Amino acid sequence: MLELAWLIPIFPLIAYTLIIFLTKKSKSISVAVALAGIVASLVISIGVLVETIQKGITMAEPFEVAVKWLRLSAIDKYTGLNIDMGILIDPLSAVMMFVVTSIATLVIIYSVGYMHGDPGFSRYFAYMSLFAFSMLLLVIANNFFEMFFGWELVGLCSYLLIGFWFEKPSAAKAANKAFITNRWGDFGFMLGIILLYINFGTFNFGEISRIIGDGASGVGAAILTLISLLIFAGPMAKSAQFPLHVWLPDAMEGPTPVSSILHAATMVAAGVYLLARGFVLFNESTETLLFIAYIGGITAFIAASFALVQRDIKRILAYSTLSQLGYMVMVIGVGSITAGMFHLTTHAFFKCMLFLGAGSVIHAVHTQDIFEMGGLSKKMPITTWTFIIGALALAGIFPLSGFWSKDEILLATHQAGFTGLYWLATLVAGMTAFYMFRLIFIAFFGEKRTDHHAHESSPWMTVPLIILAFFAVFSGWGLVKMGYGSMVFFGHPHHGEINLGIALISTVFALGGIVLAWLIYYRKIVDTDLMKQRFRPIYNLLWNKLYIDEIYEWLFDKVMLGVAWLCNQCDRKVVDGIADGLGDTVRHTGGWMRFMQTGSLQNYALVIFGAIVIIVLLMATPVLGGVIR
Repeated sequence: MLELAWLIPIFPLIAYTLIIFLTKKSKSISVAVALAGIVASLVISIGVLVETIQKGITMAEPFEVAVKWLRLSAIDKYTGLNIDMGILIDPLSAVMMFVVTSIATLVIIYSVGYMHGDPGFSRYFAYMSLFAFSMLLLVIANNFFEMFFGWELVGLCSYLLIGFWFEKPSAAKAANKAFITNRWGDFGFMLGIILLYINFGTFNFGEISRIIGDGASGVGAAILTLISLLIFAGPMAKSAQFPLHVWLPDAMEGPTPVSSILHAATMVAAGVYLLARGFVLFNESTETLLFIAYIGGITAFIAASFALVQRDIKRILAYSTLSQLGYMVMVIGVGSITAGMFHLTTHAFFKCMLFLGAGSVIHAVHTQDIFEMGGLSKKMPITTWTFIIGALALAGIFPLSGFWSKDEILLATHQAGFTGLYWLATLVAGMTAFYMFRLIFIAFFGEKRTDHHAHESSPWMTVPLIILAFFAVFSGWGLVKMGYGSMVFFGHPHHGEINLGIALISTVFALGGIVLAWLIYYRKIVDTDLMKQRFRPIYNLLWNKLYIDEIYEWLFDKVMLGVAWLCNQCDRKVVDGIADGLGDTVRHTGGWMRFMQTGSLQNYALVIFGAIVIIVLLMATPVLGGVIR
């Protein structure tokens, strides 16, 4: 099956091509093509994962196939280019491909019910197929250049899907915001891999790992730090880490299934995957790892803080994604890619389920404001209970999947000696439980607040929820039993026991958050409006997301536009002035030359006589000067 791994990204690409050029006018055929493409990829992904485990393939000894793609002759050490295109199969890529294809399959099935009646139905499934191809290409790549190609395609697809309803100004604006914000990170990523190639002479992950392992790179510590920081700029934007996190909440303008796949298994997961794949490089710079760890910790905390006051169900989930991504980035920064990838895997399933559950609610009540919902548990039991399971998993309650991966993160952070980050992450666990059950008690319980006629969604939408609920319950425990930690530990078996103290503390924080949400929003022991008034400055600060968007707008309006105005003036006054001045000089010189070239013998004689006079005067000046002296 390993020999067929190259087909995993190809099938969705074929599906995209067929839908765009042949089946676009037929909704049923477009769905069948999209579903066939992703299911074929899923089947091969499962086979690849099973064979990877059976054959004991490791990060140190992967299965790799490559073909020569681009060769430019070298003149010196700074020129020449050798680029291969290939596939890299190891536990990391095998697990990630399974996650991407399984999530994408369920989202496409769900989308059949959610997107019915939409005029862009076939276009939607074409974009989803292209999205799956892009992410799978990124995952299976065996070098930074090929990964960057998939990376950029993922960014393009996110732009197309976030702005899917482009006739809505808010959707078009959100798509532009996501695209532009990611360009900043991608520019740093591009500079980083260029500098990497100049110093290492290769883009290949395995070759870079061997060069570093042999200590033969000859690259100074400062250059390695610069390279790793530049490359980290890509994940900062793609995985929405502070301060490049501002695009992700606005990405909710796209269809809810898009939000689900974007937040669970594709775009935002790409940054964490890059950190894990390139960890051998990041590990060479203590400064870079420290920076990564604290950026992740800050993101986890501020995103959880923002979620505490949100009213929009999708934005609450968006900020929870930001917070959980911060967890993953933080723990990779403290040195554990195992914990980061473990949480990425479990999070993909329950976060996908939460977004699809939110889509089911929105589809039923036609609003995203949780304060316009209420009493949905009786009318939407499947959606309600799968959503509760997802929230419990996100909160890290035993024995659901989030408990195992969150505990791994807290344990790794504590053992690495980052005491401050450990307690910050533990606090975030309590905040996560609070804002998720705030959402549940407001939206699914209590009295009905509007005249909506809610009803349970169709099986197209509820069956994926049930399947994902199964993974949310059992995937964490199952992966632990399968030895996930040793499987994705760079080929080195790593046995670890659960730390009961850390698990107990985090569980107490999470249960405390749930109880507090129950007391405030279900039992209503306090007046939330009065609390809002009493803590108005803090509330406004969180509601306006620390005014970071406004700061960026000010910088753009006052600084960047000011610089652009100066550049425009320089271009028009200086550059254009020089060009126009040269043109005027040539034109005037031509005018004088035209006066002399009249075709009249008298004029020519006059010019010749004048020239002779000037020459004589020039020759006579030194002689006359000597006589006068």
